[in-house]
Amino acid sequence: MTGIISDNVGRTSGLVKSAGGGGAWTLIKTLTASSDSALSFVDGTDDVVLDSTYPIYKFVYTNAHPSQQSGDGEEFQFNLSEDTGSSYAVTKTTTFFRGRHTEADASNVAYVTDFDLAQGTGFQTLSANNSGDNDSSNSGEMWLFNPSSTVFVKHFIARSNYMMSAPGCFSPFVAGYGNTTSAVDAVQFKFSAGNIDAGTFKLYGLGDS
Repeated sequence: MTGIISDNVGRTSGLVKSAGGGGAWTLIKTLTASSDSALSFVDGTDDVVLDSTYPIYKFVYTNAHPSQQSGDGEEFQFNLSEDTGSSYAVTKTTTFFRGRHTEADASNVAYVTDFDLAQGTGFQTLSANNSGDNDSSNSGEMWLFNPSSTVFVKHFIARSNYMMSAPGCFSPFVAGYGNTTSAVDAVQFKFSAGNIDAGTFKLYGLGDS
């Protein structure tokens, strides 16, 4: 991979060569949580690009930590918008499974139907039962494919790793599609209750060359 260089629009950006030489990731926007109820990436707002500029977008969240007042057990979630963030309620069909290994040495892999959506408009869970301990956090990434298309539905895949309230190491795999042929132009992340106490959220775009 290449190092950090400046992009062609004059701002310092993480331009990273993708594996196999198939284009380059460009850092578009970084948001840093500080007791925020939600963090949103809205196309055309505050230098965010989420349009036909890139065919693939990636959101990377690092050390997302729920507020202490929300306690243990909160779900980390996201939703899509097709009206530049006026509402986050795109119809989605999704699947969710996870592996776990607790500090008590219990482990298993499970398909969790509770976090599937079947033509649902609510927020999709990326991780469940997040620990509210001071040293706990959630890190991972979500890929969104061709969100500006007005022909196809909007596919996404996500992978996270976090400390569950058990406590233990939990690693969910989430995938699905926004069942809309309208362009998706905003994405929002939040916990199911309380605030995002801390964490860094980055948006990247993958170019064709």
